[in-house]
Amino acid sequence: MAEHANASPFGEHESLDPTQERSRAIDPTMSIVDAIYARRSVRGYLDKEIPAEVLNRVFEVAQMSPSNCNVQPWKVYVASGPLKDRLRAQMVENTVNRVEPNPDYPYRGTFEGEYRQRQVDCAVALYNNMGIARDDKEGRLRAIVRNFEFFDAPYIAFLGMNPAFGTTVALDVGMYAQSLMLAMVAFGIYSCPMGTMRNYPDMVRDAFGIEDETKILFGLSFGYEDTSVPANKTRTEREKISTSVVFRSN
Repeated sequence: MAEHANASPFGEHESLDPTQERSRAIDPTMSIVDAIYARRSVRGYLDKEIPAEVLNRVFEVAQMSPSNCNVQPWKVYVASGPLKDRLRAQMVENTVNRVEPNPDYPYRGTFEGEYRQRQVDCAVALYNNMGIARDDKEGRLRAIVRNFEFFDAPYIAFLGMNPAFGTTVALDVGMYAQSLMLAMVAFGIYSCPMGTMRNYPDMVRDAFGIEDETKILFGLSFGYEDTSVPANKTRTEREKISTSVVFRSN
């Protein structure tokens, strides 16, 4: 039997709840391709709140990310206002006083060959825009501290998962983060994924009262871009797909 032309895609007796209907009403029209090309790491934000309905919708969209057996392993903790300010002050103090980081997950920051070259090229592009010379130790320290100031973002998100999942499922958290960043771009919001946010996970657990086994993987500062910040002029190139993609048919 042919489906009725006006049948609901959610089934005969199902429909979107009013909250979802309102959320969809504010969705932007930007294509996924445009969002991918527009996304970049932003390191300077306006002191401007994101409307609650927009903030909620962005995270609703990101929740649709794929995951192994649909376990949805990500845990996300978003700080703003006084809580964000307190975390910022604590992390800056630890960094300036050279308190040893105690990340939940180890980070291997050594890159070699072509990967090292891309890392250097990225740093050179960023530091040039920030006016930091290679021998400017004070300027480089200031650049490091900016990470723990969350680049003045009004929001900082910490992403984690239960370590029992292991590396394979950690990839799902990465896919979630990409979905989240692209959804943000579509709504005119920018972000910066930050590995440094894993440095002091005990602060995050204390701030959010985390009592389960969740461990912090990384963070994401986000908000509306301040285009006057020199660091935000930084652009990086991508390699041709032939450097990383192999097509074969037999």
